[in-house]
Amino acid sequence: MKVFSNASSFLSDVPVVLTIGTFDGVHVGHRAVLDLLKTRAMEEGGQSVLLTFDPHPRTVLHPGNHQLKLLNTLEEKERLLEDAGLDHLVIHPFTEDLSRMTPLEYVREIFAEGIRPAKVIVGYDHRFGRNREGSFESLENLGTVFGFEVEELPAHTVEDTRVSSTKVRDAIATGDIALARRWLSRPYPFKGRVVRGEQLGRRMGFPTANLESHDPLKLIPGRGVYAAWASIEGEPNWQPAMINIGTRPTVAEGTSNESLEVHFLEGGRQCYNENVSVQFIARLRDEQAFDGLKSLQNQLQQDEVQARSILNREG
Repeated sequence: MKVFSNASSFLSDVPVVLTIGTFDGVHVGHRAVLDLLKTRAMEEGGQSVLLTFDPHPRTVLHPGNHQLKLLNTLEEKERLLEDAGLDHLVIHPFTEDLSRMTPLEYVREIFAEGIRPAKVIVGYDHRFGRNREGSFESLENLGTVFGFEVEELPAHTVEDTRVSSTKVRDAIATGDIALARRWLSRPYPFKGRVVRGEQLGRRMGFPTANLESHDPLKLIPGRGVYAAWASIEGEPNWQPAMINIGTRPTVAEGTSNESLEVHFLEGGRQCYNENVSVQFIARLRDEQAFDGLKSLQNQLQQDEVQARSILNREG
């Protein structure tokens, strides 16, 4: 898959079939759209292209109050789209000037003078241009003017896309990793840099790596204890792990600071300032306060047995 940093830099010597969207999560609904896109590209003897925007429009239009959390970093999304078989990804900069373009100006600059699609595939409710003034019908009319066809996503594909990014985000935010995994068709990923903690886990025989996200928009699952696979960047193997997300009420009573701590079940190594990737597999329990470190240690031992059982079964 080739990646382009704006529409004007895109170039293709074969017909282009284009779709547009954020595609956050690249979930099963998105994959249904991509499958149709690839089919139409094959019929045209051309290639498939997704147009997306960065930064996310809401962060530009509402910089102080966007309350946005995303399922994927840009790096994760690129990898997932490549795995899905997309030919080209165009990541066009979203600016205030772009948001003020009329539908005509938008189509002229992005489509006619940029990507030059032979066909555009969008949903019936697709909106574009200033104040979302552009509709499916206006895109069809502009397609006639600028020489591209417009196809509406068929009903069954629209039904598939009702597995929305919002629904997946809601599932992850409440800790329903199993449901999110079914909609994503894969475990939920997270990657962060290891930062120094208080090393309280080490004293109980459960040393942890405290992860700090590289991307402030990346959604962190709801508080609780999880079974996961984890990998230190540069090392080839994924290792079984437990993850605790929360405020550690037993050892840090009164704090509201939330942490994400990874315990490697097979024993890890000190990896401060290195990156660790995790794949969330199952939620074991809620985060809870215990009446002392011994009670907490006993529960962690039970959690470990359960996590190993789940991960051994998952493979």
